[in-house]
Amino acid sequence: MPGPRRLTVVQLLPALEAGGVERSTIEIAQALVRAGHRALVVSAGGRLVPELEAAGASHHTLDIGRKSLLTLRHVPALRRLLQAVGADIVHARSRLPAWLGWRALRGLPVDRRPRWVTTVHGLNSPSRYSAIMASGERVICVSRTVRDYVCHHYPQTRRETLRVIPRGIDPGDFPRSAHPDRAARASVAGQFPALSGNGPLLLLPGRGTRLKGHADALALLAALRAAGMDARLWMPGAREAGRERYLAELEREAAAHGIADAVAITPSTSAIARAYAASDLVLQLSRKPEAFGRTVLEALSVGRPVLGWDHGGAGEVLGQLAPEGAVPPFDLQALAARARMLLAAPPDPPATIPYTLSAMQDATLSVYDELYDR
Repeated sequence: MPGPRRLTVVQLLPALEAGGVERSTIEIAQALVRAGHRALVVSAGGRLVPELEAAGASHHTLDIGRKSLLTLRHVPALRRLLQAVGADIVHARSRLPAWLGWRALRGLPVDRRPRWVTTVHGLNSPSRYSAIMASGERVICVSRTVRDYVCHHYPQTRRETLRVIPRGIDPGDFPRSAHPDRAARASVAGQFPALSGNGPLLLLPGRGTRLKGHADALALLAALRAAGMDARLWMPGAREAGRERYLAELEREAAAHGIADAVAITPSTSAIARAYAASDLVLQLSRKPEAFGRTVLEALSVGRPVLGWDHGGAGEVLGQLAPEGAVPPFDLQALAARARMLLAAPPDPPATIPYTLSAMQDATLSVYDELYDR
């Protein structure tokens, strides 16, 4: 009997610079190559291209993510590329690349047209433009929150096309750490003196945007310190180029609360697992519901309690794995009360984290298989 068909899968996204979409693209390319398939990515390029190619995948540079009508000129080139490589499946991960991919496929004969897959990575504003992400023969949703969002805003989407495949982490990248981890805390305090002391360390990782809830974290720290707790707060990622006005706003707010000497607002860290290990409580306070709660998973894998607003994908993960950390959105009084409880009696972390990288990869390849099992 002949062996399994070797598929050629082409993923489409704007660029390969950084971010969750980019990371998922590379992870699926790695899984395809390991399984004996052919993995290609079309994007404008970026610093992650060498990592993609090192995994055995191919990259084709085409600026399909630039928000301009001129980008439509790339449709014929994309169509020719799909024909030249013999694409079996085209998998779009972002809106504009999806529109170009969809138009490219429409110009091919139906009997030679690759199968069409989309992944809804985020809770984009509902619109005809965003609706393209629900057009796949299979529509991958990165959480139940996203699936519910698609069903609500795009009711014409056939439910049988939807597949919930949560993003996953590699537990080896976030190993369980003793709590407290004094060596990790001492290392962090050595870098940032504001984090010295014997009191608890709160950690809020996230980009320098008010959507990440930095102001809520500052208010929480102020409440804990007012209650006599020598708490400290580290916000890696909040200090980044182009966000100087926002950074100044946070610094003024910390000063107004009287907590400036207990806060470290820093660039992102490449040793995020070590940052989790150094902390006593990890915060997920995004003001806008997010599609998935990756930070929650990472922190729980290291063995740290997580406190966050009970909405979006983060609330979904908290509800499943650490319900004691879920707080009604924007209730600062409840947030402070729950923080005191979690710090006084940290709950046991989940014995296992079900959302693993390998599970995500296997489930995605299964979607490809079911489409091509015709």
